[in-house]
Amino acid sequence: DYITLEALKENRVALREWVTAHGVAAGLVYTAVYALAISISIPGGLILTVAGGFLFGPYLATVCVVVGATIGSTVVFLAARYAFTDFLQAMFGSVLDKMGAGFNEHPKSYLFVLRLVPLFPFWLVSIVPAFLGVSLSSYVIATLFGIIPATFIYTLVGDGAGAVLDRGQDLDLSIICEPRFI
Repeated sequence: DYITLEALKENRVALREWVTAHGVAAGLVYTAVYALAISISIPGGLILTVAGGFLFGPYLATVCVVVGATIGSTVVFLAARYAFTDFLQAMFGSVLDKMGAGFNEHPKSYLFVLRLVPLFPFWLVSIVPAFLGVSLSSYVIATLFGIIPATFIYTLVGDGAGAVLDRGQDLDLSIICEPRFI
């Protein structure tokens, strides 16, 4: 209920004042909250990303989101690799074996494409490579760089939404026709 566009709209002034008053600490808190949300797979990453653009602007928000998402997804990756391997291997073993061939040849490329083109849920792309033997460094690098483009687009949407509200207008789909979005 608290992570909605309506809640952001209602609390924009207070949130912006808090961000301005706390500067770097606000960015660090946002990054930590984002990492926590991803690491425990709370739905709402898209809203959190848009909120980042809304609060911090597209550039700083992109950095915060990419760092937070990479940290959070790495926690999921490591938990899947070391804590849940037997359980998930028993459930999805045959499917994972088929996927393993491609991943093992070019793990960074596969992961990069899966992060760049979000065809599957973020949490799933965090778990599967853990069972396929992808190295931690390949996972982190592909995740870090693969999520930058979409993250930047969503933070631009948040920044644009904030600009629309600052002009006293309501949020609607017409904002995507503004030059900053195009």
